[in-house]
Amino acid sequence: MPGRTARVFLSLGANLGDRAAALAAALADLSALGAVRVQHLSPLYETEPLLPDDAAFPSGPPPWYLNQVAEVTTTLDPHALLAALKDTETRLGRAPSRSRWDTREIDVDILLFDDLVLDDPDLTLPHAGLTRRRFVLVPLADLAPELAVPGTGRTVTEHLAALQDSLRVLRYQPGST
Repeated sequence: MPGRTARVFLSLGANLGDRAAALAAALADLSALGAVRVQHLSPLYETEPLLPDDAAFPSGPPPWYLNQVAEVTTTLDPHALLAALKDTETRLGRAPSRSRWDTREIDVDILLFDDLVLDDPDLTLPHAGLTRRRFVLVPLADLAPELAVPGTGRTVTEHLAALQDSLRVLRYQPGST
């Protein structure tokens, strides 16, 4: 795949600190690599955190996320892109998580990589939660509503219409939180 340009959709999220600045910094860091070029960005969305049913938070529930989807092109292969994303997260202060429910300074995931279907220990494509998460499908639908999700036989819009996720996803209004 080296030398070939792939169309990729990334999900970005943060729920600590200046969330909008964290998303912008992640995109700038990835662009500085030279092998990742941002093509289009969805609007920003504030999203209710996804939590397990039995979650107990003595200091109160975690803050809402700010989420966005970016369409990028890259000459990196999927695993090299994943490594670049993890490096970016580390540079921007993401600490190793004790739990998948921890708060995050930044989180960047590969949603789709061309029409690739991949399931290996390090990377699943399309992203395993893509078709079950409103906070991913809403901004993805802003960019590519008729895009067929590989391996599912459905478009992004069709997945969104069939979604059972009831978490709130609201268009971000700066200064509202």
